[in-house]
Amino acid sequence: MSNDIDAALALSRFGLGAKDGSLSAIQPDPRAALRREITERALAMPAGPDLKSSAELLVELFAYQKAQRLERERKKTEASGDKAKSGPAMAEMAKPEGGMEAGEMTRRRFLRPSMEKPAPGPGTGNKPATGKAMADYKPQLVYLAEVDARFNGTIREPVVGFPERLAMFWANHFAVAVNKGGEVRVTAGAFEREAIRPHLFGRFEDMLLAVESHPAMLAFLDNQQSIGPGSRAGARSKRGLNENLAREILELHTLGVNGGYSQRDVTSLSAIITGWTIARGQQIARGQPLGPPGTFAFNPNTHEPGPQTVLGVSYPDRGVEQGRAALRALASHPATAKHLALKLARHFVADAPPPNLVARLAETFARTRGDLSAIYLALIDSPEAWTPERRKIRSPQEYVVAMLRTSGERPRPQAIVGLLRALGQPLWNPSGPNGYADSVDAWASSEGLATRIDAANLVAASARGHGDPRNLVREALGPLLSPQTDQAMARAEDRKQALSLAFLSPEFQRR
Repeated sequence: MSNDIDAALALSRFGLGAKDGSLSAIQPDPRAALRREITERALAMPAGPDLKSSAELLVELFAYQKAQRLERERKKTEASGDKAKSGPAMAEMAKPEGGMEAGEMTRRRFLRPSMEKPAPGPGTGNKPATGKAMADYKPQLVYLAEVDARFNGTIREPVVGFPERLAMFWANHFAVAVNKGGEVRVTAGAFEREAIRPHLFGRFEDMLLAVESHPAMLAFLDNQQSIGPGSRAGARSKRGLNENLAREILELHTLGVNGGYSQRDVTSLSAIITGWTIARGQQIARGQPLGPPGTFAFNPNTHEPGPQTVLGVSYPDRGVEQGRAALRALASHPATAKHLALKLARHFVADAPPPNLVARLAETFARTRGDLSAIYLALIDSPEAWTPERRKIRSPQEYVVAMLRTSGERPRPQAIVGLLRALGQPLWNPSGPNGYADSVDAWASSEGLATRIDAANLVAASARGHGDPRNLVREALGPLLSPQTDQAMARAEDRKQALSLAFLSPEFQRR
């Protein structure tokens, strides 16, 4: 029975939930199955024709925004009746290819073939669109493709899915919100693919460096707006330091809110990472292009000159390397080890995890210099992580994933987006940079549980298949299935009601 229970816990606590045959596949040695997924780096990468690099996506977005600006200017000129401003030069700019206007040409590139009829623009600047405009808006189409690649792709492949759960954990730790605007919406999935997944089994400092220099994070926390007061640009700009990114690096990404930093450290770190920006086109700094459009770039013209001190360590001004050196030091700080150990233990084990477990993970982090694979192995090798008592509740995202794996359903991405929004956890869109809450209280409210009834009914109603649904649920839950739930399913009026009862049972909700 020990292996039976461990197999069920491996799938519910550390994995994505059971799918057909997974419980019996890992039953001989569930803990070894988890170790293999770590040592073999068994992480599927999201794939699809619309999943381009963040640079490619941003170049397309910049072109789209430029075309929209030209179109608005043309309409404004026509409305004012100013013939001089709508002469041959403007006409040539607006119709660069075969007489097609720039706005229409770029719009067609952004739309799927089935969306060829004209649609309203997505609004001004980076503001997201709504209604029909949002349906045809390039960032929204990319966002849906990213959702589809995960919920109908990567979550289906693994037997257990521990690496996929880890990708979800780190994406929430380094949270960005797609409601920030087009630049974040179009790159949120690429951010996870480029900055998080490739470093999931490596060293934390490598993930940290990739995250803080990614265009999605720079756009989300406005670092491209930060200008050193003593820089070349600072002398002629009214804008100064923007502390958003520096503050969240210290408070959320590394040391933690009680990590021992001060406001002076926030100001110094924000000065260190001035100049960290996104290349947008023909920008020139000191006679040199900043870099290919849509990529991370360092702008020396906005960088605050001189040495800076963070947590008592002085960092000489070596351009972009000044910021990288500060991030490496923060990644190896003892407070970072404790902060991340607590978050991992809280996520996988309990809201108030055993202190011995947290201490063991922090010690492993420090001893291995942030080797994430070593920390994961320490977690699953800890006896405290395998208590049969399930003290966590599945978050909405985990809940939807588990239902889809059990039922085998493959909904349209629009349906998945709507379901997650209704449950209170839209993908990559928390209300703040601290990500979604990771506690039982956050997801076990009466309102939240009532919404899960609708979600369970929806998935159960669409689930195909024949035969006794109890066999499906027994395979999914194994020894965790209670006699009460089994009896309730036996008395159900039909297959849909039986599956709904299973999805709403305490043993399916908790992990």
